[in-house]
Amino acid sequence: MVKIRLSRTGAKGRPFYHVVVCDERARRNGAFLERVGFYNPIASGQEIPLQLNLDRVEHWLGKGAQMTDKVAALVRQFRRLQRAA
Repeated sequence: MVKIRLSRTGAKGRPFYHVVVCDERARRNGAFLERVGFYNPIASGQEIPLQLNLDRVEHWLGKGAQMTDKVAALVRQFRRLQRAA
């Protein structure tokens, strides 16, 4: 099964996550099919905290991919930000 989930990068104490599409059997930071965005939980100032390519997310959901709970919450948050802008 294909999942849309977070892949952690960044330094210790300064997390940064890529939103990736991957096989559920792959390791957290292992092979992925496509990178569809990023999430920076400690963004400050002019840094962008969340960026997603919603077209590609919808494409993968249409193909049967499932989002993790955290990614689903981030997609809802991103859609709210898009409507407000």
